[in-house]
Amino acid sequence: MKISHSGSNPRPGEISLAHNGTLFLDELPEFDRKVLEVLREPLETGHITISRAARQVDFPARFQLIAAMNPCPCGFLGDASGRCHCTSEQVMRYRARVSGPLLDRIDMHLEVPRISHEVLRKGSPDGEESSEQIRARVVAARNLAVARSGKANSALTAKEVKQLCILSEPSHLILEQAMDKFGLSHRAYHRILKLARTIADLAQSENIETVHLSEAISYRKLDRKV
Repeated sequence: MKISHSGSNPRPGEISLAHNGTLFLDELPEFDRKVLEVLREPLETGHITISRAARQVDFPARFQLIAAMNPCPCGFLGDASGRCHCTSEQVMRYRARVSGPLLDRIDMHLEVPRISHEVLRKGSPDGEESSEQIRARVVAARNLAVARSGKANSALTAKEVKQLCILSEPSHLILEQAMDKFGLSHRAYHRILKLARTIADLAQSENIETVHLSEAISYRKLDRKV
């Protein structure tokens, strides 16, 4: 992945070409660490500054980052087959290729288990939503957010999060316990609240309930130790 073209005249690279779209990075730990660290600025600010000897250029780079990685070097950690023989140290070294500050800027860390042959053949026993149904739910949730603050929940400032992502006292206690247990940063605190607000909007709930907050916290999988 190129951040920009080389030479004295900077040109947009992949993250700017993904502006207002999606940037997908497969096998995330296999990317050069210096390249991955460059993602921190645009994920936070929505733009990237490229400096050359002759000039400095600022490019727009507000994108949705989606990344995939194996759970361990062999790829079978947690698989029911028992094929994984990676040690805890090997797993930690592998995951450490992606820095904590970068993970801190990724709202959701999800584990995707292997799908059984039966589900592949017959589909989910609980039924499957169509893309149109999912899109309708997402649009409805986004409309709620825009009607509330004039912007998507992801774009809320820290001050707006405090005003709009209000928790009950029991929910505050749950979040404080998660912060202490997993050593979460202030950035993660605000991102969890914005995600909880979005989960509540998807459920058409006026308030952020404990179940919405708990779900948001559960998505911080890589904040936990191996």
